[in-house]
Amino acid sequence: MDAFFSTLLTPGQWLLVYAAISIIALILLIARYRLNPFITLTLVSLGLGLMAGIPAKDVVFVYEAGVGKTLGHIALVVALGTMLGKMMAESGGAEQIARTMIRLFGEKNVHWAMVFIAFLVGFPIFFEVGFVLLIPIAFNVARRTGTSMLLVGLPMVAGLSVVHGLVPPHPAAMIAVGEYQANVGRTIFFALIVGIPTAIIAGPIFAKWIAPKIQLPAHNPLEEQFIHADAERQLPGFGITLFTIMLPVVLMLLGGWADLIAERGTRLNDFLLFIGNSVVALLIATLVSFYTLGLARGFNRDSILKFSHDCLAPTAGITLLVGAGGGLNRILVEAGIAKEIVTFSSDMALTPLMMGWLVAALMRIATGSATVAMSTAAGIVAPIALAAGYPHPELLVIATGAGSLILSHVNDGGFWLIKEYFNMTVTQTLKTWTVLETIISFVALAFVSLLAAVM
Repeated sequence: MDAFFSTLLTPGQWLLVYAAISIIALILLIARYRLNPFITLTLVSLGLGLMAGIPAKDVVFVYEAGVGKTLGHIALVVALGTMLGKMMAESGGAEQIARTMIRLFGEKNVHWAMVFIAFLVGFPIFFEVGFVLLIPIAFNVARRTGTSMLLVGLPMVAGLSVVHGLVPPHPAAMIAVGEYQANVGRTIFFALIVGIPTAIIAGPIFAKWIAPKIQLPAHNPLEEQFIHADAERQLPGFGITLFTIMLPVVLMLLGGWADLIAERGTRLNDFLLFIGNSVVALLIATLVSFYTLGLARGFNRDSILKFSHDCLAPTAGITLLVGAGGGLNRILVEAGIAKEIVTFSSDMALTPLMMGWLVAALMRIATGSATVAMSTAAGIVAPIALAAGYPHPELLVIATGAGSLILSHVNDGGFWLIKEYFNMTVTQTLKTWTVLETIISFVALAFVSLLAAVM
């Protein structure tokens, strides 16, 4: 029997089949049969590892390594970002920014405002960091305008996702710039030409279409901790609120420019890199918020301590799910599925532009990580593109980034972040977030292909 099945597909192709079966099983078990997502992710990940040939004595350790690596960053970011968001909510800072946005742009245009704010805020920072910074504002804007959270939130995540995947100085984009020997300035220029209309199409335009079709529950436990019931209270100034929320963005931007500001190895360079780390930047901003939005607003230390304690409980489930997604990611990589994708892509006769997009797309679907997908694909495609003398390396960077954003699903930590904060089912998350990411990928590819044709 084994010999019969081995004649149908190669061992590598069977790995792809196992991965597809596992993903379908995950979606069915969670969406159709309402099993606990964390337990389901763990069971399916271990089952996939065993089917793919990882020894039984090692499969749990591989899964644990993936969970640990993911949580090492995400748990800290979510915890600190949630504390900062809680201070913004309790002080009225989030409401102040929401009111200012509504006054400047009008209630009917807030979804347009959110995509551009996310685009600007997300420029120097990772998607997850931008998300936890902006989600309190999104909740407040949605509540004050009486609109669906999807109409406000989807443009926000679209803006964050586009700059994360397409625009340097994000790490994966910078790796691709180096591999393709592209010019950073030209890459940023073309990425903005591609990224701005892409974010508009995938954000406000798509949100306007999909939001009426998705009915969210009336009660969102995570929303409640970022919304304050007292409408008559005095709000903090817009300036001090904006300073507090933009502080981590500025610090991370300084970290990104450390090598330009000071010579490598100097104390100043090391200091800038330290404060520019996402965790350190969020920690500093959270501590500052305890004063600017806490003590300076009349809250005592006991109240601030209570806020920082109470806000963490609702995020426990999120961090576990994100970690479990990281565990599945590691199983997929260790099983050799990513390697099989590389082999499959290399055998196809494609232009460097399409190869960069396709390899990154397949890697993203398999591993769930845009950063891994983009950096891996660039390393694979770069020798081929350089040997062929491809004349537009900057466009190659953007095309590879576009591929790395496609089809976010259950093995992506961002998928579970969106699902839990927006209080959606798995099916609803696939219809909104997954489709949004896929729109970004194809629209960006179309714009890049158009630029390549006219250059």
